[in-house]
Amino acid sequence: ACMIKEHDRVVLTKAIPDQGLTAGDVGTVVHVHKNGEAFEVEFLTLHGETVAIATLAASQVRPGQKREITHARLLRA
Repeated sequence: ACMIKEHDRVVLTKAIPDQGLTAGDVGTVVHVHKNGEAFEVEFLTLHGETVAIATLAASQVRPGQKREITHARLLRA
């Protein structure tokens, strides 16, 4: 298993509708809780505006893969 660390980019595995997040969104880990049981993840627009900061269980995120590409989508109001 790959250890997720602070500043790693991670991929959301399940949507979080109340935060406007969808599976596949890419965020940056800003804090690791309890040896990787949970993470504080910041999600930004391409212009650096914070969309959400979410506390996520390890099961809700995964490391990005070497051959993955980021994809842009319009944020719902």
